[in-house]
Amino acid sequence: MSVRQLVSRIDERTPAHRDRAVDGLRALALLAVPAGHWLLGGFTRDSGGALHNASPLSTFAVFSPVSWVLQMLGVFFLVGGYASVLSYHRRPSTTGAWLRGRMVRLGRPVLGVTAVWALMIPVLYAAGVPEATLRTGAKLVIQPLWFVGVYAVVTALTPYCVRTAGRLGGWAAAPLIGSVALVDVLRYGPYADAVPSWLSLLNILPGWLFAYQLGVSWGEGRLSRRGARLLLVGGTALFAVLLLAFHYPASMVGVPGEARTNSHPPSLLVLALASAQSGAAVLLHGRIGRALRRPALWAPVVVINLSAMTILCWHQTAMLTAAVPASFAGAVPGLTTAPDSAVWILARLAWMPLFAALLALIARYARRFEAPWEAVGATGTARRAAAGLLAAGFAVFALRLA
Repeated sequence: MSVRQLVSRIDERTPAHRDRAVDGLRALALLAVPAGHWLLGGFTRDSGGALHNASPLSTFAVFSPVSWVLQMLGVFFLVGGYASVLSYHRRPSTTGAWLRGRMVRLGRPVLGVTAVWALMIPVLYAAGVPEATLRTGAKLVIQPLWFVGVYAVVTALTPYCVRTAGRLGGWAAAPLIGSVALVDVLRYGPYADAVPSWLSLLNILPGWLFAYQLGVSWGEGRLSRRGARLLLVGGTALFAVLLLAFHYPASMVGVPGEARTNSHPPSLLVLALASAQSGAAVLLHGRIGRALRRPALWAPVVVINLSAMTILCWHQTAMLTAAVPASFAGAVPGLTTAPDSAVWILARLAWMPLFAALLALIARYARRFEAPWEAVGATGTARRAAAGLLAAGFAVFALRLA
């Protein structure tokens, strides 16, 4: 089958009621994850040949606005809430069964990547890869998986989000941004020295639930275009005030050596960006949907959405597949050299197509972890138990608990 025939078949098999704009927004947010990690994450190579994490933002703070574009988790949670509420209303049986199905779909790919890495670590170590490199790799692999846990929690709250949207409409997310603002005042305000560090953890749930609740309200038809304009203008204004008047860190991702970070846990700046992005997404919904009526644009969106969890779970592995062998060759610009020069930036951009090709190759085999496990009975139980033990072992290694 030619590419043109495949594109046409994908378009023909798409149901007429499919919301192409929402799928397009999800695909865009998904691609921003590997693009951000590949562009804003680098390595240094020590005298023993081991790789350690480094960031170009430590040297090039002027590139912080790049993180504003690539930090699209607000959009991802928005469309996640939108899609979840539609799925929730179409559930064939109980809410519990619906939730179990969603959790299993999220958990299978995570279990797959962590189990495979648990098997790879002793093999790579025996092949001569330094332990420090393996710990760096394990940290990178597990880094994006926090998102899956948070997303699972907010998905479990869908029934409550639906009820809140029914009562408050588009304002249902307002208490969440208020909660984050209060915690930020406490941890960054005049009495910050007296506030325990763990208080910032209170921002994790409301911080990421904010855009998801907006998506639920949108899916329930309770978020109007007027509300979307308010989100866009208000979020942009708040973002500017926090940066210029309250001196929030400009980068949306953590920068080594910086005392404050916006994303772990989310600060009010993250919610301001999510607000602006969500407003823009709702306002552009119609235009995006019309553009994706073109089969050539729609087919890649379908492929990306079908491989969503695979992209999320394996994109760091794709980068490591290039960087780890390069570490044996010495100083390779853009891979094993410090990200502190314009040469590194140009070299890293040149490596990006290779990372993408490696991810596509890995996805060809790793996508099986997104499909339901065929084995049933005692065999299936044994396989799941073995995968669970391997995943737990990898987590212990990655979190440096052993």
